[in-house]
Amino acid sequence: MRTKSALALKKPGRRRVYAAAALALSGLLTITACGSNSSSSGGSSSASASSGGSSSGGGANGTVGVILPETASSARWESFDKPLITKALNDAGFDADVQNAQGDVQKFTTLADGMISKGVKVLLIASINSEVGGAVAAKAKASGIPTIDYDRLNLGGSSDYYVSFDNVKVGALQGQGLATALKDKPAAQVIEIEGAPTDNNATLFHQGQEQVLQPLYDSGALKLVRSQAIDDWNNQKGGTTFEQILTGNGGKVDGVVAANDGLAGAVITVLKKNGLNGKVPVTGQDATVDGLKSILRGDQYMTVFKPIQQEADSAVKLAVALAKGDKAAADALAQNTSQDPKGKRDVKSVLLQPQLITKTEVKQVIDAGFVKASDVCTGDVKQACTDLGIS
Repeated sequence: MRTKSALALKKPGRRRVYAAAALALSGLLTITACGSNSSSSGGSSSASASSGGSSSGGGANGTVGVILPETASSARWESFDKPLITKALNDAGFDADVQNAQGDVQKFTTLADGMISKGVKVLLIASINSEVGGAVAAKAKASGIPTIDYDRLNLGGSSDYYVSFDNVKVGALQGQGLATALKDKPAAQVIEIEGAPTDNNATLFHQGQEQVLQPLYDSGALKLVRSQAIDDWNNQKGGTTFEQILTGNGGKVDGVVAANDGLAGAVITVLKKNGLNGKVPVTGQDATVDGLKSILRGDQYMTVFKPIQQEADSAVKLAVALAKGDKAAADALAQNTSQDPKGKRDVKSVLLQPQLITKTEVKQVIDAGFVKASDVCTGDVKQACTDLGIS
């Protein structure tokens, strides 16, 4: 995939093809992502992890290392992935050394070096980009430590396994949501605010969106104003970029593809300034507290729910099998395949299914224990929760 913005500003109507798509990525390739800056946890996601990253749970079977990418653009890594992975590993009799690189490539490398030197049984890698993720996997492999790409596939890497959601499907759900919201508005004008061009998941999200939206652009049913990738999934930059595109289009927009709830929130802030919130459907992803509140207000049309509990549990089951040297068990768990076009290889994968969430489905996310009703149903959305039977 390109290191330069694969989602640079484009002329309206022009077919956009991602590098990964051009290299024949399968429509069943995976996934996510990202989230908003709101920090929330609830239900089954409330397991605690030590502040320093290492967690002791009577790890008679050794230690599994986990490196998470950042906290700036997404609350999920610390609020959900870290405690869920830690608890699952502890329950399986392993210590969990879970660290966050805070978006710093050098720190990511240093953390990996420390875990490799310590002799972790398995290393889970949720990388900042494919280059650092691939380099870490190669170091671990040289030391005889199995690696699992977690949530993000490292293109050109060497991990034998990958655990994520079907990310092309995530994008297709976003495209489907927007198409449904705009079905009664011919030639509706659409702006796309996409994820980081260095994140393979962002490539896959966009690929899925195109499966639904490109035929509509080609037919004239919808009109693409601009599509822009946002470096580092930076929400502030996303809002500024959207505002510039909106202004350049004479303040006109009928629908917005926002790649996650954080970017959606930034877009909605701009729409509010222009008196357009609630009138312009906006997509999202991650089913964050802020995203769900925006949906209940009517400012955001939909989000994509990816039950992180399932992702964390699947990754831990795979790690446990590898830590015990049971490759047959690992292969039995990873029954899907993902293509790495840069490395020209197939990667054994666990690909989980995402869910489209509009206002009427918000209750499903809360009932699943992903977030708490007490966190979502506050202030101006309290009545909406009551009307939907959320308590």
